[in-house]
Amino acid sequence: MSRTEAPPLPEPLRVPVADSHTHLDMQDATVEEALARAAAVNVTTVVQVGCDVAGSRWAAETAAAHPAVHASVALHPNEAPRIVHGDPDGTARQRAREPGGKAALDEALAEIDALAALDQVRGVGETGLDFFRTGPEGIAAQEESFRAHIEIAKRHGKALVIHDRDAHADVLRVLADAGAPERTVFHCYSGDAEMARICARAGYFMSFAGNVTFKNAQPLRDALAVAPVELVLVETDAPFLTPAPYRGRPNAPYLIPVTLRAMAEVKGLDEDVLAAAIYDNTARAFDF
Repeated sequence: MSRTEAPPLPEPLRVPVADSHTHLDMQDATVEEALARAAAVNVTTVVQVGCDVAGSRWAAETAAAHPAVHASVALHPNEAPRIVHGDPDGTARQRAREPGGKAALDEALAEIDALAALDQVRGVGETGLDFFRTGPEGIAAQEESFRAHIEIAKRHGKALVIHDRDAHADVLRVLADAGAPERTVFHCYSGDAEMARICARAGYFMSFAGNVTFKNAQPLRDALAVAPVELVLVETDAPFLTPAPYRGRPNAPYLIPVTLRAMAEVKGLDEDVLAAAIYDNTARAFDF
C-alpha cells in the first residue's frame, strides 16, 4: 500500500456521529466526495475549521452551501506572528509574507469578527498557543490574538476552539484570566490525565483525534479514560493525524469510526453508546 493511498472505508457506525474538527480545504477529495464518503459510514456532520482569513472565508462559504457542514473561523496561533513579524521564507503551504505589525493583525481579527457573526459559523478557532512552531519572539502576538478570539467567541455566543501545542499551562492561564466562553473545546486534546481533570472541572470539551490510537500515546488514553463522557468529542483534524493502522496516510472524515472504536475500548463503552453521546456533545458544543 502506498503511503499516499487513501485508506479503505471502515465498517459503518450504527449510530450517527460528528467530526468536530476537519480541514476539507486541505484534502484531495471535493467537498461533495468527502461528505458522501463520511455519510457512507454514518459520519453525518463535520465542523470545517479555518486557520487564516482566506480559509475562514472558505469555511463559512462551504458551511452555507452544505447543511452537513458547520464552520469555525480563526487565525491559527502560528498565523498571528506571521502577520505581525512577517515570514520571509514561507512554508510549503503558505507564501512568504512581509511584516504587517499590529495594524495588520487588527485588520485580520476584524475580518474574523465579521465572519463569526454569521449563522453557519458555530465556532471561533482554532486559536490558542503553539510553542512548538513559534519561537519566543512570536509569543506576545499569539497571546494577543488568542485573547481577541476569546472576546469574539463571547461576543457572538460561539464555541471557542483551542489549539494547544506545548503550551498547556499558558493556555489554561489565559482562559482563566480572560474568562472562557460558555462552550470551550480543546481540539486534538494533547494533555495528560491531570489536565483532563482540570478541563472537566471547568466544563471544557475535550476532542480526541487519531493520535489517541498511536502506540506511544498512553498518556492520551489515560486522559480519555478519566474525561467525563459528556465532555468528550471525536475529530479527524484531517488530512493530519490518521489513526492506526493507517498512520502516515491521508486522513478524512470517513475514518472517524476507526478512532471512535478505539476510544470506546478505552472508555469501556459500547460503540453505539459512545457515538450517541459524542453526537449529542458535539451538537451541544457547536449549537447545531
